[in-house]
Amino acid sequence: MTKADIVAKISQKLGLEKDDIQATVESFMEEVKGALESGENVYLRGFGSFIIKTRAEKIGRNISKNTSIKIPAHNIPSFKPAKVFMEGVKTKTTVK
Repeated sequence: MTKADIVAKISQKLGLEKDDIQATVESFMEEVKGALESGENVYLRGFGSFIIKTRAEKIGRNISKNTSIKIPAHNIPSFKPAKVFMEGVKTKTTVK
């Protein structure tokens, strides 16, 4: 499912213009992104949490030059689904 699919489904459900829904979805994503960039986690009860995880420093390999490189510690965004969300996915989907 793409962002356009989400906008179309919400527009159809609520009977609102796609442009209004598109602006709302874009605004929501910008707010989540902005919060994470400023170091805040985002908690959505019943859905999940957008959190910041810290990756430790490690040694990697540059295969083309056959050398070791140091990868510094860094933060990455992550999503942790709520228990209700996970249970719904487990019970309503089939294993492929």
